[in-house]
Amino acid sequence: MLRMILSWLAVVIICNQVPLHASDWQVGVARIDITPAKKIWLAGYASRTKPAEGTTHPLWAKALVFKDERGNRAAIVTTDLIGLTRELSDRVGARVARETGMPREQILLNSSHTHCSPVVRGCAPLAYDFTPEQQQDVDHYAKVLEEKLVKVIVSASRSLKPAQLSYSEDQASFAINRRGRINPDGPVDHTVPVLKITDPAGKLQAILFGYACHNTTLAFFEYCGDYAGFAQIELEKQYPGITALFLLGCGGDANPDPRGTRELAEQHGRSLAAAVTRALAEPLKAVAGPLTVKFQRTDLPFTKPPSREELLARQGQGDVYSQRLTKHLLKQLDQQGTIPDAYPFSAQVIEFGNDLTLIGLGGETVIDYAIRLHEELSPRQIWVAGYCNEVFAYVPSERVLKEGGYEGGGAMKYFGIHGPFQPGVEDRIMKLVHSLLAP
Repeated sequence: MLRMILSWLAVVIICNQVPLHASDWQVGVARIDITPAKKIWLAGYASRTKPAEGTTHPLWAKALVFKDERGNRAAIVTTDLIGLTRELSDRVGARVARETGMPREQILLNSSHTHCSPVVRGCAPLAYDFTPEQQQDVDHYAKVLEEKLVKVIVSASRSLKPAQLSYSEDQASFAINRRGRINPDGPVDHTVPVLKITDPAGKLQAILFGYACHNTTLAFFEYCGDYAGFAQIELEKQYPGITALFLLGCGGDANPDPRGTRELAEQHGRSLAAAVTRALAEPLKAVAGPLTVKFQRTDLPFTKPPSREELLARQGQGDVYSQRLTKHLLKQLDQQGTIPDAYPFSAQVIEFGNDLTLIGLGGETVIDYAIRLHEELSPRQIWVAGYCNEVFAYVPSERVLKEGGYEGGGAMKYFGIHGPFQPGVEDRIMKLVHSLLAP
């Protein structure tokens, strides 16, 4: 069963803990255009009634592969997509492992969650009701996307060059908590973490930066990276020849404010790029090795699933998405004999020596996770990213779970999941992260 197969998956790369120097790195950089050749359905808003009509700017997958002096490697892949599925990420990782020898567990894949990107097969599958032709387009894009993700990681792994790493932070103020629509008093994290990659002479090669906010400024019918896409474009104009990569944080309950127009998306992109530029202008902290990479999954239990009798009684009730969920759960009972009672949540840690720890959490994690991890892991320098490796549902904190609402469990029907999660979800995730950081 799913729980038995996937509950425990862990690979640990344990290194001699004698620190390396900040100049003992090799880094490979690559990018590939993942804009669909055909105008297929856009993801993110269930209310959309037609496919994309154009392209504001290309969508990209970009990869950084790090290698320390001892040969330990890690890859960070950013994508202008609504999200990836566990199945897709694991297939990509397995293929990359065969081609490069770098295990899947050393590869972190992040999605910017732009709502102006194509539907990724299996991500929030019950949000859409496609014709057979439309489903064929989505299936074809999934195959093309898999090929391109493998290609960009392999390309980066084969283009390693000596590099230096350094880290800094700044602030951008356009994210706002969206619980209860707009909640200016709700928690939010305005931090903009920045990892600078230069050659040994100090020439800028790449910038990895992040922010914890939904990419939902726009809801039009064009492929577009939203504010994160515009920020990457702005930085690549400002620093010609570099690659800018955006890593989405725990922005499950944050929206850009204000929003609704392309001009606002460009404005937020410039604001975010300006924060990165300010961070680069300050004295940065050198980042040395060695690399330590850990990846593991743990079960997050759901509340008790409905019986067949309860589901049969629900047929035809509720909105169209609730009806789809009822039909989907009945199908699971018919095909599998049971409804899954938990989800195998993933966490990943990439430690750059003692200088920087990147924590990647699966799903649409809310900001409480980043806030608590910063508090509990202080004074360690950490960077917390959500939307890593898969987007399977919203991942509420205990506070949000108790409050309920969209992020607290209401959105799970779009993902084809019975829910909400059982109480204790936050502590389970925190326990997992702390175990990954244990010596």
